[in-house]
Amino acid sequence: MKKTDDQKNASAGGRRLWIFDFDGTLSQLVEKRSAAVLHPEAKRMLLDLKADPSNKVAILSSRNLSDLCERFTMNGIYFGGGSGTEWRTPEECRITLGDEGERRLQAARENLLKELQQMAMLPGVNLEDKNWSVALHLRKAGPAQKSQLLEKMERLHRSQGLAYTQGHEVVEVQFLPEVNKAFGVRLLCRFLKFDPARDVIYYAGDDENDAIAMRWVTDMGGTAITVGEHPLVPGTTAVADPVSLATLVRTLARLDEQNCKRAAKGKRTPGASTARNS
Repeated sequence: MKKTDDQKNASAGGRRLWIFDFDGTLSQLVEKRSAAVLHPEAKRMLLDLKADPSNKVAILSSRNLSDLCERFTMNGIYFGGGSGTEWRTPEECRITLGDEGERRLQAARENLLKELQQMAMLPGVNLEDKNWSVALHLRKAGPAQKSQLLEKMERLHRSQGLAYTQGHEVVEVQFLPEVNKAFGVRLLCRFLKFDPARDVIYYAGDDENDAIAMRWVTDMGGTAITVGEHPLVPGTTAVADPVSLATLVRTLARLDEQNCKRAAKGKRTPGASTARNS
């Protein structure tokens, strides 16, 4: 049975883990991925979340870890790149899949990369190599080219077990079939010794890779939020954009209430001030 937020918040020693996708979730979708920036309302929400020590805050993206981290100027946050194949902690520690994971990655790249590069020769298709995955951007491709590429993807899926997901005008191919954002969430939970039976997980995202993580989170009794027109996972919530997401998270986490309490605690009453000065 899915626990309510009030039930979980009342659990002794319970913590909250907030995990956010970046592109299209904390930032507006843009034609050039290099131009994506953190939305100001999302930034304010993240700063307020991490101000509460019972919250752990993480950003999980298919971008390279270094690319993702460059888009943030705040500390105290866990950053996951390559769908969570590598993490950077607030203490600057790295969590990786180790030498065996790297060896498997290189073998898979040698096997698949040339074929993916050939797909990118279709008119209007652009390839972005993210090391652990490849994104084939379709924004400039016509309907025929998109259909042709997806047919090739499906053939590779059937013949070689190729793992791919679809996003907004993009197809993402994982070189290791077990890697997706649910994999990344589980890796982070193990590192944090995060217990879903006692603690609360929230996940927000906007594409199929995020949906895989959302299903795992909701199976663990957590909460999933889609940024888009329709929920990616049945029975979950959808919001329109990063601003709407920030508003919802502020409500779920009672951030404005917490800010008022911290402000009130920081103010000295006239009576208390007089007593100390007497």
